[in-house]
Amino acid sequence: MNHQIAIADGGPYLVSGGVPITSKAPIMSEHGEPLTWKTTTADAAEIKGRVALCRCGASDNKPYCDGSHARVEWDGTDNAPDGAYDERAKSYGGEGFEVFDDRPICVHAGFCGNRVTNVWKMAAKADDSRIRAEAMSMVERCPSGALTYAVDGETNEPDLPSEVAVIPDGPLWVSGGIEVTRADGSTLENRNRVTLCRCGQSGSKPLCDGSHKEAGFTG
Repeated sequence: MNHQIAIADGGPYLVSGGVPITSKAPIMSEHGEPLTWKTTTADAAEIKGRVALCRCGASDNKPYCDGSHARVEWDGTDNAPDGAYDERAKSYGGEGFEVFDDRPICVHAGFCGNRVTNVWKMAAKADDSRIRAEAMSMVERCPSGALTYAVDGETNEPDLPSEVAVIPDGPLWVSGGIEVTRADGSTLENRNRVTLCRCGQSGSKPLCDGSHKEAGFTG
């Protein structure tokens, strides 16, 4: 069966094809900086033929839908940024190494910087292999794919499993190029990693834009 996600008009994400549903949480440093991801259900991924995942943010059975979208007021309007990632993303860096950044789909996961530096500063100094390696690691941990990088003009993506991971108090991290069909029947740009809003507040629905933090979303 093909892994697919269909967005119900005014309703949940309908996940089909036996997609593993896992949970990924950041491992933090003593300074409160995210270092890497931990899959908390690696050996017990829930795999069902079809599941409905909450999109409105009001379900009492998160991440699963309990029908709350029909009882609460929420705006499920599709406001995803126009065009493709390659058309929107800004380039940083120079010859041999570039970092690309698409702000409207940033979820503010925090892997792009620390108390010393960030990927935008490192992109300009990537002729140093140590700096380049650290920048690559930071970019590859970006769940939304807002950040990507290219080496000698060729984009390189991390090898990610085909799954839907629930980020605690945050979005759904969809990886492995799973097809996402919007409520109007069109398909979202197919990418190796995207994050889907589950607080109901994003201005880039169905994509997450980090609004869950300001909204105080939990679940």
